[in-house]
Amino acid sequence: QGCAQKYIVKNYFYYYLFKFSAALGEEIFYITFLPFTYWNIDHSVSRRMIIIWSIVMYIGQVSKDILKWPRPLSPPVVKLEMRTDAEYGMPSTHAMAATAISFSFLIATMNQYKYPFELGLVAAFVFSTLVCLSRLYTGMHTVLDVIGGALISAVLLVLLYPAWDVIDHLLLTSPFCPLLSIVVPLVLCYNYPKLDYYSPTRGDTTTILGAGAGATVGFWLNNQYAAPAFTSEDFQLGFPLITSKIVVVVLARFFIGIFVILLTRQLMKSVVLGMLGYRYKFPIGDLEARRRLEVEVPYKFITYSSVGFSATVIVPLLHKLLGLM
Repeated sequence: QGCAQKYIVKNYFYYYLFKFSAALGEEIFYITFLPFTYWNIDHSVSRRMIIIWSIVMYIGQVSKDILKWPRPLSPPVVKLEMRTDAEYGMPSTHAMAATAISFSFLIATMNQYKYPFELGLVAAFVFSTLVCLSRLYTGMHTVLDVIGGALISAVLLVLLYPAWDVIDHLLLTSPFCPLLSIVVPLVLCYNYPKLDYYSPTRGDTTTILGAGAGATVGFWLNNQYAAPAFTSEDFQLGFPLITSKIVVVVLARFFIGIFVILLTRQLMKSVVLGMLGYRYKFPIGDLEARRRLEVEVPYKFITYSSVGFSATVIVPLLHKLLGLM
């Protein structure tokens, strides 16, 4: 475990296609696509996607460590990724996230934007299928892991869809929203299923719940202070984007926002790790110390809740200041 196998790439098209598709289920995608939706498409769509993503990923990560189904044996498969090899396999959270994000985006936009429903359905299916197939190609999951992940997401979408509007209304208006948005995820993170060895699932789950918590507090704060929100009525991008001016504005928002997010993440990571290192007497570079419960949970939760809050509050304010609203 943790030792990379030697392999020869015989088909570079499939190799790069599925390596790229695998990245669509990782942090690099979440930290770009979800904020992009919030800054440039529709606040209500983004809110629903982030909440669904947080719930689906938490259930998926916890299920892994409760079921404890091993990943495919290597050999015979060749594993192209090492970091997630320490995790269990069932269900595939890549498959869960891809299914949840693509189809929740379709459901949330189909009645607000004018585009062929069939085209949106095909796009959602292709996106989720590519991510699912990438998990088989990279040797990280069995067919059963992938099918199980996709089906769990589909069931959760069906169960949660009738309550979308109610949940969204409560997140925006309830005076208890900020407190519950922080306390509930923290309790879940501190009471994450314990394993006999270290797995990155607890840290990844804390990252996801932290980002969702920060974003949720940001949603509530924006609503309380009547921050301008993008909707299908007052900010209709259209499909496709048709003017160079809109393209420039969209790109400006995106790159400024990503810069702020990455800066926030790096700054908070350094500050929080420094404070925890001082509190628990360990050097910042001590990987084993950073894996301890009392360090990993507050470090990742505070860092990524700051990222979520920055994406939903700080970045839009900066956009407004720069005349990009």
